[in-house]
Amino acid sequence: MQATYEDLAVLVEVQRIDIEVLQAKKERASLPQRIQVAKIRKKREEVLPKLQQVEELQKSTQAKMTTIEDEDRSLAQKQERAQEIIKAAGSDFRKAESHSKDMAGVAKRRDTLAQSLAKLTAEMDKIMSVQGQLQQAIAAFDAEESSLVEAYQSKDAELVEKSRALLEQRGKLVAKIAADLLDAYSRTAAKTGGVALGDLEEGGVCSVCRSTISGGRLIDLVSQRPLGVCPSCNRLLVIH
Repeated sequence: MQATYEDLAVLVEVQRIDIEVLQAKKERASLPQRIQVAKIRKKREEVLPKLQQVEELQKSTQAKMTTIEDEDRSLAQKQERAQEIIKAAGSDFRKAESHSKDMAGVAKRRDTLAQSLAKLTAEMDKIMSVQGQLQQAIAAFDAEESSLVEAYQSKDAELVEKSRALLEQRGKLVAKIAADLLDAYSRTAAKTGGVALGDLEEGGVCSVCRSTISGGRLIDLVSQRPLGVCPSCNRLLVIH
């Protein structure tokens, strides 16, 4: 595989870009807002069933109150009619007494209804208070999630744009590299987590895996100048 130091300088820049693109990808996958949004959604899912239960209780209680109010309204009309009949009865005491008893029964029933309605009203006040608290909690979750999603989308878009610019720059660089050299770099990068290229440092040390190469292996490696392969990690090594 033929290569010049100029080729390798370009390849080093390609590797820098590849590492930055990989880091941007990892950063996108681990943006903290994603985890925070998941936690908020879980909290909301825990609150929603409680709100639904309270809403059902509110509807049930309201239905009971409406039934009582309807009965009381009907009894009030009955009282009015009885009162009119009593007034029209004049000296007919029997008729007046009969309707007076009816009115007493109606009044007693209306008192009972009033007591039941008072209890239901107090119960409804408590229900509405709890319902309001749960609704406020959900509204707070919604607002927090919206804020986090906005922050996530902004940061994610920034990282996407960064990667796009880097890849555009990479495309211009790789056009300058021979196909066999680029292929060797790509295959090595795929096997080594993206870091395919290193330097042979003084003392025969690989700058990436930090292994010391000595003896005949070092002599053989140096003979391949300007580019060889580390016998320990199999990365491409620039040999100066």
